[in-house]
Amino acid sequence: MKPRIAVLGCGYWGSNHIRTLKALGALHAVSDLNRARAEGFASEQDCLAIEPEQLFTRDDVDAIIMALPPQFHADMAVRAVEGGKDVLVEKPIALTVADAERSVKAAKDNGRVFMVGHVLRFHPAFETLKGLIDNGELGEVRYIHSHRLGLGKFHTENDALWDLAPHDLSMILAITGTEPIEVRGEGAALLDNLSDFAHLHMRFPNGLRSHLFASRLNPYRERRLTVVGTKAMAVFDDVEPWERKLAVYRHAVWQDSGQWAFTTNEPSYVAVGEGMPLT
Repeated sequence: MKPRIAVLGCGYWGSNHIRTLKALGALHAVSDLNRARAEGFASEQDCLAIEPEQLFTRDDVDAIIMALPPQFHADMAVRAVEGGKDVLVEKPIALTVADAERSVKAAKDNGRVFMVGHVLRFHPAFETLKGLIDNGELGEVRYIHSHRLGLGKFHTENDALWDLAPHDLSMILAITGTEPIEVRGEGAALLDNLSDFAHLHMRFPNGLRSHLFASRLNPYRERRLTVVGTKAMAVFDDVEPWERKLAVYRHAVWQDSGQWAFTTNEPSYVAVGEGMPLT
């Protein structure tokens, strides 16, 4: 029997979850403070429209996906797990460490699943890249950098780091398999009181370094993760078409008579199974 999943929040991301769950045959209900919006999706997708206040105690709802502004994540997640529901919240998990820890504790105390929508961790191209790394194709990973840039969207509740960086952080941490021992960050608010761009530098126990650049003030869209290893370098570029999303560069660098030398090679594109993460 497939789980009966409800989507709380029928905005931009909520609508994506609704369509995906419908395709998977797991969409049971939708919910939104805007009753008319919820009823519109319910009619379109042939599911129930349930008031948010009723969602947490319904016996016919097994799990809830929350596509809400992040300041509401913790309160709603705690109510849901206390009501016996498994929960997936959109990133970021919360806007404070205290709220994140409160959500995790409530889920553990009630024996419920609590997940965050780090969907790029399960992107077919990233999973293929992770396989190359784990199999030693890139050698020892020495450096990772990511760019998540574009013009907008501008939010009033979270800055560029909280809005854009969670995806890249989840991928970097999946590659390293450990937490950083040093983190340095900086950003600037150019439009209002929230940072519109941010740089994040991390150092890991094995000496690996990473750099993350997130910006909502860039003239073009960029979604690129680069991994530099001792044998090869790889780039996951989510702006590229599927046949070019994952490239491996087998460049070589060596020391000759006290001088550093290098050769470059054309990239080889790795076949990636086309599809949505986790479907």
